[in-house]
Amino acid sequence: MMYAGAAVGALLTKPLHAMINNKERSSEKMKIVVMTGSPRNGGNSSFLADEFIRGAQENGHEVFRFDCAHKNINPCRACNRCGMNGNCIFNDDFSKELRPKLIEADMVVFVTPMYYFGFSAQIKRAIDRFYAINGKIKGAAKKTAFLMTYADTADSEAEPMRLHYKTLASYLGWKDMGMVIAPGVWTAGSIRNTNYGEKAYQLGKSL
Repeated sequence: MMYAGAAVGALLTKPLHAMINNKERSSEKMKIVVMTGSPRNGGNSSFLADEFIRGAQENGHEVFRFDCAHKNINPCRACNRCGMNGNCIFNDDFSKELRPKLIEADMVVFVTPMYYFGFSAQIKRAIDRFYAINGKIKGAAKKTAFLMTYADTADSEAEPMRLHYKTLASYLGWKDMGMVIAPGVWTAGSIRNTNYGEKAYQLGKSL
């Protein structure tokens, strides 16, 4: 299953390079953080992450994968103890593992399934904790990309998540390198019967 209506033709006939917002190859090797949001092992968004990572590593980039759903991450409690640029009151997996990687990363990739028309709660919890390192990552000339899956096929249903990602990238001043949006995948593994894995691989390879 693909996008409904006229979007089907656009998705299938556009060459891959036209779907990637910026296809310039980097002459330098990057440190890339890939944040995933699905609690389902071997799920569809996890497969997209695997393929993106494979492409990026083949191109010589260093990748750190952080599976948010399988980590101990406390939600931001708005105490403002960090002052948007300091230590968080929680010494959890975000603080110990992800925080230092995000600060030093050249690129951050968000990978999530659609959960009730938005980012999964697991990845959103980690994104909310960006608040404590806002002063270190905002305007830091990083790159970013977005991979998402959802069960339905209506393009309009994916738009709120695309907008969320674009707004986040714009606020942080990060350069969008592309998106892979995979509709019509629900049961675990169904994405393997589509070409979205190849698109994710090519996006990683294009960096």
